[in-house]
Amino acid sequence: MTEFLQQIINGLSLGAIYALIALGYTMVYGVLRFINFAHSEVFMVGAFCGYYLARLFPHHTIFTGFIVLLGSMIICAVLGVVIEKLAYRPLRNRSTLTVLITAIGVSILLQNLGQTIFGPNPKAYPVLFPRKNISLFGSLTISSNQLVVLGVTIILLWALRHIVMKTSIGTAMRALSFNPVAASLVGINNDFVISFTFALGSALAAAGGILYALNYPSIDPLMGTLPGLKAFVAAVLGGIGNLPGAALGALIIGLVETFVRGSHWSTYSDAIVFSILILILLFRPAGLLGKVVAEKV
Repeated sequence: MTEFLQQIINGLSLGAIYALIALGYTMVYGVLRFINFAHSEVFMVGAFCGYYLARLFPHHTIFTGFIVLLGSMIICAVLGVVIEKLAYRPLRNRSTLTVLITAIGVSILLQNLGQTIFGPNPKAYPVLFPRKNISLFGSLTISSNQLVVLGVTIILLWALRHIVMKTSIGTAMRALSFNPVAASLVGINNDFVISFTFALGSALAAAGGILYALNYPSIDPLMGTLPGLKAFVAAVLGGIGNLPGAALGALIIGLVETFVRGSHWSTYSDAIVFSILILILLFRPAGLLGKVVAEKV
């Protein structure tokens, strides 16, 4: 039982990181109906921003750790706006395939720029928050990094829900997702709302990158590929375009991956995660919380 509960804690911590990435995928899809495959590289840039910002502080405390986290989120929010304005906005009236190919191109560009700017070799991540293992009962423990991951994720999810459901910009995002033409007719600035969506999703990806690096303390310019794909699987599993669905799918993927890695099937953990994507596309394409929408011909 203790081992089972320990795996639950580990799985929730990993799923929380996937949730922050998956929400970026699902928000962009909800507004623009395309998958931003460059999102995983924003996750990577966020981790490197935290790496270099942390070097500005000689001593790391909880306060400086949150400053680094906030600074990285702001930098990646700006990066997300730049990507949207330069790469996606000129193609907004083009076919979905054209935008999809562009997203893959932006992803490859960011990977190569990362190798050029940051260097291709892995870097050891600094200790942003004081490390400590907390005993719960028996041999069950939770690390301070896992507490930071769960706490920060809960706060960011609450903030995201508040923005989307309780603010005017959130209302505009929901209106744009429902009908872009009608939204513009009632005075909503679609360009601003889309840029804000990219900024918000990119900031969450940056937070995910730093939290991921805290628990897997080695970063490199290609680090975003696999977590990004798994977060995409989580978004599809929960229902692409559905925010609670993305969070639910991420927690499920995190738990599944953790339990598989703790079994004799650990070699096949990645294959099992992507098998879930195949199964969900075969038997419930709309996802767990998504709704099937009939297309008008």
